[in-house]
Amino acid sequence: MKRNTVISISKGIAIILMVIAHAEAPAWLCKFIFEFHMPLFFITAGYFFSLKYLNDEATFVKKRIKGLYVPFVKWSLIFLALHNLMFEIGILNETYGNEMGGVTHPYSWHSIQQNIWTIVTAMGGYDQFLCGAFWFFRGLFVASILYLIIYKVLDFTISRISPNAQQPSPIIPYLICIILLILCGWKTYEKLKIITLVQGGYRDMMGCFFFGVGFIFRQYAEHYQAVIKRHYAIIWTSIVFGFVVYVFSYYLTANMNWRSSFVQFLSLPVPAILGFLMTYNISMMLDKKDNRLKRFLVYTGDHTLNIFIFHIVAYKVVSLIKIWYYGLDIQQIGCHMVIHDYSQEDAFWILYTVAGVGIPLGCTWLTERLKAKYQSSRTSS
Repeated sequence: MKRNTVISISKGIAIILMVIAHAEAPAWLCKFIFEFHMPLFFITAGYFFSLKYLNDEATFVKKRIKGLYVPFVKWSLIFLALHNLMFEIGILNETYGNEMGGVTHPYSWHSIQQNIWTIVTAMGGYDQFLCGAFWFFRGLFVASILYLIIYKVLDFTISRISPNAQQPSPIIPYLICIILLILCGWKTYEKLKIITLVQGGYRDMMGCFFFGVGFIFRQYAEHYQAVIKRHYAIIWTSIVFGFVVYVFSYYLTANMNWRSSFVQFLSLPVPAILGFLMTYNISMMLDKKDNRLKRFLVYTGDHTLNIFIFHIVAYKVVSLIKIWYYGLDIQQIGCHMVIHDYSQEDAFWILYTVAGVGIPLGCTWLTERLKAKYQSSRTSS
């Protein structure tokens, strides 16, 4: 059976957009990207959710632990161990920091111990300046398991009301999305926090909503492709979707910021979903021809976690070039995520993007080749 690679291409595009936005591209482009690029990851994850896990919860949870929790803990601890070393070699410093003026500091022994506990028990405590995108691991981990729990509760409740039903009710996915929107609206309107979740839980709950959107879309994906299968239909719908997303980004800017206001919450679902559909449309077009671009995006989409983990560190290579080019203070290598000087005037964001995507993927490809060569030599011997 031929593999459906449209979703992999969509994820590949999304991770490249994330790297562009983190590279401080032109403000209008960043605002456009932030409207949908993170919801897209939750939607694509929900696309692969299966009802078989309603009766096999252990397998689903094990997959989430292996695919999200373990990599998070592993790399958070590694970067934690490297944090003070980064100060000694100059990669981090207390002079330059993020756009808001915040800086990071060396960790005391007590801080290191506390971060270890927070990493393991709450999926927090990661190095903000080296692992700024790591919230996604926790967000998707919580969102996916929460979705399974709510689905099972609603399925059990409905089955008690209608005991003759043989299959889970088809309205459950829609009910879950409605419930999550109501809860997120309540949470943002009253400025409430889930104190047991780092950052208060907004990202996790909205992630659960978008996870549900992905599962619903899966039910209609073939019909959707059949409706807009013609080239001109894909192009025009993509233009319309993209235009609406741009209008939202200009007048009602929103993203999955953990401090989102009620207005930002209201402004997020529509452009996020339309941004996903726009990306999905573009992915369908790219999927039709087996060329280098398609293979690159599929490979990128299949290795998004590696880019999540290493793109900020990879930026440092370009920061060194920018420091040399402008004659800047060498300590600006510590800027998070990139050097802010001239960022809205020059095109260094393009180089940052190439490095943020290319270096992690290049290292991944090389590692895979070396592993394959090693296994082949062991087999032959």
